[in-house]
Amino acid sequence: MARLRRKACIALFLFTLFIFGAMMGLRTLKPTDGFSDLSPGVELLPMIGGKMDRRSVSRDASAAPGEAQPGASNTKAVLSNSGPEGTIFYDVHIFYYTWYGNPNLDGKYIHWDHILVPHWDIKVASSYPRGRHMPPEDIGSSFYPELNPYSSRDPDVLESHMEQIGASAAGVLVLSWYPPGFADDNGEPTEDLVPSVLDAAYRHNLKVAFHIQTYRERNDQSVHDNIKYIIDRYGDHGAFFKYTTNTGKSLPLFYIYDSYLTPPESWSEFLTPTGAHSVRDSAYDSIFIALIVEERHKHDILAGGFDGMYTYFASNGFSFGSSHQNWKTIKAFCDGNNLIFIPSVGPGYIDTSIRPWNNHNMRNRVNGRYFETAQQAALNARPEIVTITSFNEWHEGTQIERAMPKKTVTRVYLDYQPHGPDHYLELTRRWAEQFNKEKQQWLM
Repeated sequence: MARLRRKACIALFLFTLFIFGAMMGLRTLKPTDGFSDLSPGVELLPMIGGKMDRRSVSRDASAAPGEAQPGASNTKAVLSNSGPEGTIFYDVHIFYYTWYGNPNLDGKYIHWDHILVPHWDIKVASSYPRGRHMPPEDIGSSFYPELNPYSSRDPDVLESHMEQIGASAAGVLVLSWYPPGFADDNGEPTEDLVPSVLDAAYRHNLKVAFHIQTYRERNDQSVHDNIKYIIDRYGDHGAFFKYTTNTGKSLPLFYIYDSYLTPPESWSEFLTPTGAHSVRDSAYDSIFIALIVEERHKHDILAGGFDGMYTYFASNGFSFGSSHQNWKTIKAFCDGNNLIFIPSVGPGYIDTSIRPWNNHNMRNRVNGRYFETAQQAALNARPEIVTITSFNEWHEGTQIERAMPKKTVTRVYLDYQPHGPDHYLELTRRWAEQFNKEKQQWLM
């Protein structure tokens, strides 16, 4: 009897030991073991109240650039993706310009020969030089591009730009866009370049959103027509950026520059469900982001039916919207009214090469510290998306594109020394990674 009890105890001990060992073994397995085929970033998407929070969207990257895309069921909502240059983040957007030209491809210099814009006050204007720049030695910028005064039509330049943007970890380039036949006052029409930009972005796993610029007689109806044109023409491209709302809709996202030039009651005809030519709940419904410059624009943007606001300008203190100290207040207003707040950070600002009278708005880069201060201010506001002003707005000195030291007989250009030409690309990547790391914490 005693021997039987001893055997039973030994058996019970061995069984208990087996159960304990099995449980410890299970604890060592990672949650993602066996799920390595998930899209990058899918496992990081936060769930709030059973619904996906508002996130940026990447179309299925397996489709060909110009091929019609599958339905929403095949759309992958991702925070990030792996491109040729490493991980990129679709919640970091960067403003991009295709308005540059040179004699090799365009028959003349375009934009590099920018005029010296006169001050609106005749008395002030009389104190400053007039005329235009004379490339290639004298260009309309305080910095000099490593690629020299290039043409935006050069396929090699476009490829280099996509590589640099990928290296910066920004996943969405925000393309400055004018309708066919339109351009800025100093440039030429470039709408025909859009397919090349989309194709190049696609090769680097980047996405493209559109930045609708001001043009002659722009109004709510013409912008309505612009949106229809863009979606009909480019909406099925593999690089066309879409955004997932908190209701699960996958919609294009458009930035509307200088939106305050059109009154909110006109925008509401286009952007509210009861408007005379509303796009809401139609095939052209989208996320529309307005520019906030003055404080009162918050209320105009809300009344106009926009979905959010961005600040664009890289000169801290230049406007209410671009002032870092106001970003938390703007974000609180947006949160209270179901709007998206998208602050814009920049590495510095200097436009005196084209506006010689505008010294007071210059912001020194301080070897990258100005950029890092702006990035921290954006992080403190806890936005969903952040924009970078800019990749290549050379006239205003906000570019993070590679620059090089340059000295001529009459000019000494600014540069990124003592750092190398990739300095601001590297700072952007470091910050984009930090932004996404912190965002995972505050969205939990």
